[in-house]
Amino acid sequence: MIAGIDTHKDTLAVAVVDDAGRLIAGGDIPNTERGFVQLVNMFDTHHVLRVGIEGSGNFGRAVAVHLVLRWQPDWPVAVVEVPTLMTSRERRGQLGKGKTDPVDALAIARITAREQQLPPVRLTVGPAADLRALLDYREDLVRERGALVNRAHSELGGLRPGYQQQIPILTTRARVRAALELISDDTSVRATLCRRRLERVIAIDTETAELKRQIGGMVAAADTTLTDLYGVGPLIAARFIAEVVDIHRYPNRNAFAAANGTAPLPASSGRTVRHRFNPGGNRQLNRALYTIAITQIRSDTEGRAYYERKRAAGKTKREALRCLKRRLSDIVFTTMRRDAAQASP
Repeated sequence: MIAGIDTHKDTLAVAVVDDAGRLIAGGDIPNTERGFVQLVNMFDTHHVLRVGIEGSGNFGRAVAVHLVLRWQPDWPVAVVEVPTLMTSRERRGQLGKGKTDPVDALAIARITAREQQLPPVRLTVGPAADLRALLDYREDLVRERGALVNRAHSELGGLRPGYQQQIPILTTRARVRAALELISDDTSVRATLCRRRLERVIAIDTETAELKRQIGGMVAAADTTLTDLYGVGPLIAARFIAEVVDIHRYPNRNAFAAANGTAPLPASSGRTVRHRFNPGGNRQLNRALYTIAITQIRSDTEGRAYYERKRAAGKTKREALRCLKRRLSDIVFTTMRRDAAQASP
């Protein structure tokens, strides 16, 4: 039997189907520890051998971890991730059904039964979970800093017209302190609020620097060789470790490229053969690959040489950049596979 789980904050919609995709059992189960016990009992009763979960990185994270830890290593049960896009396409094929939780769960179960190349769920636990939490928190701080700086620029333009000739940007703590010095003798409400914003920016810079050191230490402890690649620093390497978790989830480099959105989508028609941008995949990984590509293009590297060859072949700048990202995806995949092989006897 095959099962599908549509995850929500409070409930889990479950459907169990046979090999032909016919519904055998289903229902709503609380997304709690007690509910997980009910779920395991249901799967034991119907001898479920494969489970598909939509949203295993969000509301389904806890149930995914519970099922994998419950069934390993004694139970030969595969717990896989079903992409949301595949579920919506499957649901549209059920005419007259509309969109409900049971319909989604049934669609997920049928996809799980049909698609044998679905990746195992990403178990973001242990160091990988810690890295992801640190990276996400740091990005929250960076976004907050950007909003504060934009507001400070607006206020400084009214408080000290022409200040931008002395302080064009507020990217460093020295420049932020210089901006504070400009309005140090102003006791107006606007100046007071601007000082508070700039002081908060300095505090954020201090905290993000400490977070970067902590993340760098964890990356060093992971004994990865990703940082040997040009353009890959501790933050980029940490993002790959946190998002991928287990590189063996992807059977080959093509599956990894599809998962990070660097594999272009075919868009050919008639005599026109072309590929288009892939908006899917893990956008965090995609952004990390973009950062590496841009860094390599700006220096005398193999990545830049590859990019220029694609430009000489008639590719546009965007197309050549996408080709480079796809190539870098293969390099990252190979590197992580090699690291995993060295770590495990």
